[in-house]
Amino acid sequence: MDRAARIGHLGELAETMIGYVENKTTYQGDYTMTVPSASYCDKDVYDKEIETVFKKLPLMLAFTAEMPNPGDYKAMEAVGMPVLITRDKDGTVRAFLNVCSHRGAPVAEEGHGNCPRFTCKYHAWTFGRDGKLIGISDQKSFGDVDKSQRGLRQLPCEERNGLIFVTLDPNGSIDLDGYFRGYLDDFGDLDFADWHFISSRTIHGANWKIAFDGYLEGYHFQSLHPETIFPRTPSNTMHYEGYGPSMRISFPQHEIADLLKDVPRDDWGKRENFGYDFVRILFPNVSVFVAPEITQVAQLFPGPTPGENRTVLNYLCRNAPKDEAEAEKLEQMVNFFRDVTYEEDYVIGLEIQKGLESGAHEELIFGKNERGNQYFHEWLNWYMAGDPDAPEPVM
Repeated sequence: MDRAARIGHLGELAETMIGYVENKTTYQGDYTMTVPSASYCDKDVYDKEIETVFKKLPLMLAFTAEMPNPGDYKAMEAVGMPVLITRDKDGTVRAFLNVCSHRGAPVAEEGHGNCPRFTCKYHAWTFGRDGKLIGISDQKSFGDVDKSQRGLRQLPCEERNGLIFVTLDPNGSIDLDGYFRGYLDDFGDLDFADWHFISSRTIHGANWKIAFDGYLEGYHFQSLHPETIFPRTPSNTMHYEGYGPSMRISFPQHEIADLLKDVPRDDWGKRENFGYDFVRILFPNVSVFVAPEITQVAQLFPGPTPGENRTVLNYLCRNAPKDEAEAEKLEQMVNFFRDVTYEEDYVIGLEIQKGLESGAHEELIFGKNERGNQYFHEWLNWYMAGDPDAPEPVM
């Protein structure tokens, strides 16, 4: 599908959303679905999710906007794995385990920077941006070493439309086209690679699936977000589309019909944020909400125990701030988005965790109107089953 066809499709979605608002309806699945409460608490389930999902599938770990220049790097932790992402002088992005081949210390401190090489602070072994071992301190006294066999351990990595994906298994592979099935073209249409990275915030909450479930439906907007989200977006009014295990969720605004009535029908697909909004879900753990002034990208990682998650909230905007006053205004917006996400969503998630661990109910139930949650859990179960010949879930 080319860009014009994609815009046309978004226009059709706008028309569907107008119907939802006018008729007080929403997208409906064919059935209700139950999920065992233990899946949010059980250590064996948690361990299997990390091994079969988080360490095998492509994870969105960085943005082009975070490291746009040759020599830029990002060092981070992802589900307990130390990761180093680099940009070489020719623009190539690579990823490695941030582990020195001498004695296992990190070669870069966590965070961002720019440098031509990485030097381990333990014994000063030095590695290039391509991961090759280029220097051994006092090599004459150390002894013979085949440098070509002692580089950093490389991870599968690919950059696409402003997003950088990494597979945490050094022996794994990465196939973004097969995995996302055209969905990443959405980010190309947004010119996401040219956006400005503002900053990030880290919050902590309940089991990662409890937190992620909250990003997948608008059924709770009126009851949980009466003063923040509900004034803009009606509750329990959403549309779902699946792209492999990922999905796009469409949310109309209350005034969608009025906002689009004077816009030519062919341009309805260009009115994101001005009549309707999208939440773009990248399976297994990323939620992207594009707003006019600022965009929030949430990366959810399982925490150190089944009942915990670590969420990195990243914030970007289309253009860099013109001055310090504008930069300060953006940081204030970052803090507002962070506070709403934590105080309104993650706090109740912690209460849900206690409820599930109490054993009050053996299972949870997702309604026909919560098709996005069902779809997410169906795909998670599909990967956990480990049978590639089994039929894939369909939206």
